[in-house]
Amino acid sequence: MLISVYVPLLITMVIAVFAPRAAPLLPPRPAAWSLASAALMAALGWLGSLALLAFAGLVQLPEVAEEGQWSVAAVRASDPVYLTVAGLAALTLLASATGLAVAATRQTRHLRWARRECEQLPGDTELAVLDTASPEAFALPGKPGRIVVSSGMLRCLGDREREALLAHERAHLHGRHHLFQTLWRLCAAVNPLLRPLSAAGGFVLERWADEEAAARVGDRKVVAHAVGRAALATSANRTRPALAATGGAVPQRVRALLAPPPRRRALPFVAGAALLVVCCASLADAATDSEQMIETAQHAVCVTAGPAIAAAPPHGVCCAHPHAGGHLHHR
Repeated sequence: MLISVYVPLLITMVIAVFAPRAAPLLPPRPAAWSLASAALMAALGWLGSLALLAFAGLVQLPEVAEEGQWSVAAVRASDPVYLTVAGLAALTLLASATGLAVAATRQTRHLRWARRECEQLPGDTELAVLDTASPEAFALPGKPGRIVVSSGMLRCLGDREREALLAHERAHLHGRHHLFQTLWRLCAAVNPLLRPLSAAGGFVLERWADEEAAARVGDRKVVAHAVGRAALATSANRTRPALAATGGAVPQRVRALLAPPPRRRALPFVAGAALLVVCCASLADAATDSEQMIETAQHAVCVTAGPAIAAAPPHGVCCAHPHAGGHLHHR
């Protein structure tokens, strides 16, 4: 546990640094799934490592050891985690849990807002056109979701560009991109180091919708023109917290659309899978070491108790301990 418990923390830092840089180089759809998997893995690994470190400090407290009937000296000898480190891990774990609760509340409110907006929109079709001069276009998740476009936006675009814009927003709805956003925001709330993944994820989702629109329209240049014109039209109107064709880094999106579709690359996926395996193996090893540490400490109490073992109740810790009569190997 001395080393393995820190490996997921190191993997989190590696993911936070390299994943946002690798994502734009991949096809958008697999890049979005890869970022979601990486964020979830990093957040769970972060929480798992902090929990194990906090546990290693908790079991060293005399009051806890007395209740659990194990030896504090044996715990400190088999698992040298300083109380200061364990205390910092416990505080960080509490902060992560609090951040997760706050973010989950905000995301729930946002989804409820989106559903209320969907219910209040006129008509019962997927497309809702608002009779306003202000250029707007966005997708609202709901049951079902709605595509909202203003008449002012439609006047800014040509026929094929309108088709591209609607295909882009439809891709947001059909791909359930709001769930990806929710996951990234929750993971970033757990660990602020993962905020770059959330930002990179927003760009990847827009690229995903761009590529879906390009496949639908059959002309990448038309989609690039639609994205550019829509962004210019809405440059002074960015108040709605919704998925929109004008989101993300528009110049980079336009350049990507004017270039050939990105090629598939195997290396980032192989590296991500390797990190996932290492993270899970490290957490499993650290958890196993923690269990063995408690068993060793309980066995130490049985050994030092001497004749008191014979007087122990039939269901006492020493009598029930599977290693009480043998040798326990602990690394």
